[in-house]
Amino acid sequence: MRCEAGLHDDLRVLGIAYEQDEHIAVFTVEESRLVDADIPGAHTKNLFLKDTGGEFWLVTVPAEARVDLKGLPKAIGCKRVSFGMAKDMERLIGIAPGSVTPLAMINAAPGSVTVVIDAGLAEAERVNVHPLRNTGTIGLRGGDILRALEFWGHRPMTAPIPTKPPE
Repeated sequence: MRCEAGLHDDLRVLGIAYEQDEHIAVFTVEESRLVDADIPGAHTKNLFLKDTGGEFWLVTVPAEARVDLKGLPKAIGCKRVSFGMAKDMERLIGIAPGSVTPLAMINAAPGSVTVVIDAGLAEAERVNVHPLRNTGTIGLRGGDILRALEFWGHRPMTAPIPTKPPE
């Protein structure tokens, strides 16, 4: 598995500008709101999913989004989804729950997990994700996340992710 230093090396090789912030460990979107207020840009949450066909998916959406899991399969072209198991997450992308990030695909074999980035995030000037751990935030352009994923051999998808109204 590649480490954070390898991630930074790849971003430099690609000429991707980024900013990194350090903070306390956060395991949920609710906890991250305590540190997000001081960090500009779009904040995210990541869903590690498995469809009924056995395929794995990593879906990155805005932090405030309430994803419609029943409508999601039609939007991204898969079968019914449920949350993936922690052991599969660790095996496939080398990340423990609470640290999930599209940048963890640096550790995934091409084709093992399909990455979907919300269409709005893909176009954002600054998207904040974990740098392979939940005690930091790395901010970079949405398009640069896609470039990094392609560099690592993945074919990321962008899609308007269906959401439910706020509670």
